[in-house]
Amino acid sequence: MRIPFLDLKAQHEPLRTELLAAFDEVLTTCAFAGGPFVAKFEEEFAAFCGSTQAIGLGNGTDALWFSLLALGIGAGDEVITVPATFMATAEAITYCGAKPVFVDIDSKTATMDPALLEKAITPRTKAIIPVHLYGQVADMDPIMEIARRHKVAVIEDACQAHGATYKGRKAGTIGDAGCFSFYPGKNLGALGEGGGVVTNNPDIAKKIQMLRDHGQSKKYCHSMVGWNGRMDGIQGAALRIKLRHLPKWNEARRAHAAHYNQLLKGIDGLVTPFESPHGSPVYHIYALRLANRDGLIDGLAEKGIACGIHYPVPIHLQEAYASLGLGKGTYPKAEQLAAEVVSLPMYPELTSAQVELIASEVRLWMQNRKATV
Repeated sequence: MRIPFLDLKAQHEPLRTELLAAFDEVLTTCAFAGGPFVAKFEEEFAAFCGSTQAIGLGNGTDALWFSLLALGIGAGDEVITVPATFMATAEAITYCGAKPVFVDIDSKTATMDPALLEKAITPRTKAIIPVHLYGQVADMDPIMEIARRHKVAVIEDACQAHGATYKGRKAGTIGDAGCFSFYPGKNLGALGEGGGVVTNNPDIAKKIQMLRDHGQSKKYCHSMVGWNGRMDGIQGAALRIKLRHLPKWNEARRAHAAHYNQLLKGIDGLVTPFESPHGSPVYHIYALRLANRDGLIDGLAEKGIACGIHYPVPIHLQEAYASLGLGKGTYPKAEQLAAEVVSLPMYPELTSAQVELIASEVRLWMQNRKATV
């Protein structure tokens, strides 16, 4: 049995009739860039998140970048985030002209360690971007308390956390703005690129709406220097269909994670994902930790099981940020995560039999490794 890391065909095939009908409607109305299909998705996604407003954008990087710009972040400012994230988190900071400043992660949750946050704040700090890595919300209460005390904005990078909760609140609705990616492999994925921001702040929403449309307050009236960051109509139409299935898909991910946890518990040298008691994760990624993860990846590949690594090099050690002068050992917990993490197949359409086979092969490989040591 061959098991892919991600199976988008299995997700889209049952939706084919609905999706084709939506494409036909977009084609008939010619509402290709922004327009009514995007507006309807924005309304429905805001309601799903429990936010007053949502703004559809071209991708998740735009969501992060525009949120920072809407808050006035610019040259000479500092924005605090974590080094254990996808490159886009830091890129958005850099493209504002600001400097990314990192704090290390909590070893258990792989999200921002609030205990390290306050020491990183300087007079130049203008925003904090906690990352809800792998679909688990960072510990937001202490982060928000520190931010409010220092009068610093908070932008949630919820690009992997569609529908995750923190003490009953949805990811993206706790800070000043929440940023989402709708890249095809995400829990809520478009049929191409897509992103969005949710916020309860009308000023932030208005600025992002202008930024995505070349800074226009109305047609040909440019109130600020903006960008082309609109969501396509066809993506809005597709996302509306898929949003209706997201709660069910997230529950399936949680069930698969619980099944994995049960089957993999008690294996020496293997760490399964930690679920923080303050929320409910949505398992965009099911990430194990172990030494010699490359050996496990190769061993599973021989059995037809594909795995991934999210992410093998923390941002402070990327060549693109060599100018920051942050060498190995600067953020040891993020570096250890990068060296040990391996992602097993995780998507709603996995079957129990597939989960059991994957877990069985992981257990067998770990046992064989132990026998040869």
